[in-house]
Amino acid sequence: MDLPSIKNEDRYEALRDKGYSKEKSARIANSSHPGKKGGKAKPYEERTKEELYEQAKNVDIEGRSKMSKSELIHALRNN
Repeated sequence: MDLPSIKNEDRYEALRDKGYSKEKSARIANSSHPGKKGGKAKPYEERTKEELYEQAKNVDIEGRSKMSKSELIHALRNN
């Protein structure tokens, strides 16, 4: 998979050094407000397995159909 061009190479490299995935580092490095929190979404633990599955589907996590709720949470947090 080709990564999109990186707008902030220094931020990207710092995130990679911290252990973030290439995809997550690129998303954050290309964000105009990376430190700003997003909406008012519930914590993963308060969501149903079906909600977590849909989120995993949206970010294309492989093997999601066989994952338990805790595995989905782990995969979403580490994607």
